[in-house]
Amino acid sequence: MLRPLLRDDQWDRIKGLLPGKRGDPGATAGDNRLLVEAVLWIGRTGAPWRDLPKAFGKWYSVYTRFCRLTKKGVWKQLAESLCGEADLEGFIPDSTVVRVHQHGAGARRKTVPRLSGAPAGG
Repeated sequence: MLRPLLRDDQWDRIKGLLPGKRGDPGATAGDNRLLVEAVLWIGRTGAPWRDLPKAFGKWYSVYTRFCRLTKKGVWKQLAESLCGEADLEGFIPDSTVVRVHQHGAGARRKTVPRLSGAPAGG
């Protein structure tokens, strides 16, 4: 396991706010603390999700859970619980934090059409 980013007292304050714990309806989550640590690692390093260390699990599974919890507003609740602030815009990492490389963004290539009889480089 990598060095933890979340102290035990911080984890104790937020663990009840995460869905998927025992007693919640539906499926029980794997390891909520590991998910929070993975999100903190992404936020701290600014690395793309694909570069998430294997110690946190499969990157796509972590990313999918992150997105679901974002839509439910869970990350905002967690940050408010830790910081005690209501205005946390820009504090919580979301999908806009990590930029896609230009080759993965779906941009078209900038090519100049050549006429069939034109010499190249002219």
